[in-house]
Amino acid sequence: MSVPSPAQGTAKSAVALPLPGLLALSTAAFTAVLTELLPAGLLPRMASALSVSEGRVGFLVTGYALASFLAAIPLTAALRGLPRRPVLLATLAGFACCNTVTALSSSYALTFAARLAAGVMGGAMWAMLAGYAARMVPAERRGRAIAIVLAGITLALSLGVPAGTALADALGWRPVFAALAGLAVVLVAWVRWRVPDFPGTAREVRVPLARVAALPGMPAVLTVTLFLLLGHQVMYTYVAPFVRHAGFGRTDLVLLVFGAATVAGIWVTGALIDRHLRRTLLAALALIAAVLLALGPCAGSAPVLLTGVALWGAAFGGAPTLIQTALVNASQPANADAATSLQTTVYNAGIAGGSLTGGLVLEGPGAGALPWTAFPLVAVALLTVAVGRRHAFPGARHAFPD
Repeated sequence: MSVPSPAQGTAKSAVALPLPGLLALSTAAFTAVLTELLPAGLLPRMASALSVSEGRVGFLVTGYALASFLAAIPLTAALRGLPRRPVLLATLAGFACCNTVTALSSSYALTFAARLAAGVMGGAMWAMLAGYAARMVPAERRGRAIAIVLAGITLALSLGVPAGTALADALGWRPVFAALAGLAVVLVAWVRWRVPDFPGTAREVRVPLARVAALPGMPAVLTVTLFLLLGHQVMYTYVAPFVRHAGFGRTDLVLLVFGAATVAGIWVTGALIDRHLRRTLLAALALIAAVLLALGPCAGSAPVLLTGVALWGAAFGGAPTLIQTALVNASQPANADAATSLQTTVYNAGIAGGSLTGGLVLEGPGAGALPWTAFPLVAVALLTVAVGRRHAFPGARHAFPD
């Protein structure tokens, strides 16, 4: 019997990714992100149907994020001992129910309640996905597996939100949420069929969340998560009013450009993440900050707007994957669910805080102040990565922790 050479073993591991299962998890990420952010592309339509202002429709994003923020840590702590797949199936069924209610509701209060419930589902799901991917592959393929799963974020931004906006133009916004409910039902069957189950963490070996949060590198990763999402959501939640302020008036095209650019971003990230995580993240954050500076005075300049949005999308496309891979590396896969619950809390605090801040800016100084509000927040994230060389965002020579 011949023994495979090291090169053969490496080649085998490179093609041994469990793609059907990873793609199911990626589609779950797509569903969660689209459920969360779709109101940003439907502000005028939903505002009219629910008899509220566009700012209050923007708060539907805030409410979802706030519920995820509050639910992620306690739910993860309560569910850590349970088998992973049944928990994931339950969250998908919850998304189906919440999106069905949103599709049928004519009451802002009921819609807001459904969004809160969906946020709870999102908090539970996001605490699982990166850890799930990390447990399905060997350590040296961890970044690529997480990139595949979190590509669902990119697809939601590049295809989901623009397609949902276009579908709402043709059929109304309610069928869009009905379609999301149907997708969640399909996912229940897909996950049951192709995603392996993993046991929960036994009580006697669980690391307390406070100790996970204090692991070397964790505070820096969580700080980057918070400030990047704060800055991003200030702009993204209110992209429609900003596009009108810029004198362009084609929110659907702007969202399409942003989303298409994120595809390039996630492709580049997938190619570089396992070797150059630090450099790639630094470049992405620096580019986002530069774009915000360019968008500030861009009123009336469609080329500047579209070019800036394309660069913003390309830079942001891979950022969640880069940050979450850094998180799993810092916490190690055994603590990934707990670490990701902390990040989910911080992530959604950023979304809630950013959408709330953006709404207040929109109601006060106006849409033109949004880039200037977002820039210093992204700059904090960039500075944190720059100084986090030792533990949080080491260079290319770091070893993969098991």
